[in-house]
Amino acid sequence: QVQLVESGGGLVQPGGSLSVSCAVSGSIFSIRAMGWYRQAPGKQRELVATITRGGEPNYADSVKGRFIISRDNAKNMVYLQMSSLKAEDTAVYYCHAEVIPSGSWESRGSWGQGTQVTVSS
Repeated sequence: QVQLVESGGGLVQPGGSLSVSCAVSGSIFSIRAMGWYRQAPGKQRELVATITRGGEPNYADSVKGRFIISRDNAKNMVYLQMSSLKAEDTAVYYCHAEVIPSGSWESRGSWGQGTQVTVSS
């Protein structure tokens, strides 16, 4: 079994900064792409940023220049540093990872339970 646990969400004022983290644990052979998605009330879940195992990032246009995704392959963790936050960034942020379980050659997508990020004055 693979588990993803996010941490670090909270309340921040517009223009402020916040970081969220995600730890992947369980019976893991390797982790391919990792990423962050978000879902605001009444909206569909959307991609925020992804990062390859080699560290190549990809960002949604709405967060380019404000958010930075990074990962630590040794710790099986992925991070999202958010700055210049706006009210429209308010959402539940979900971690996603393409995990190759031990004893397998195929990756499976796994999700965390989500962490709330609220941008408000």
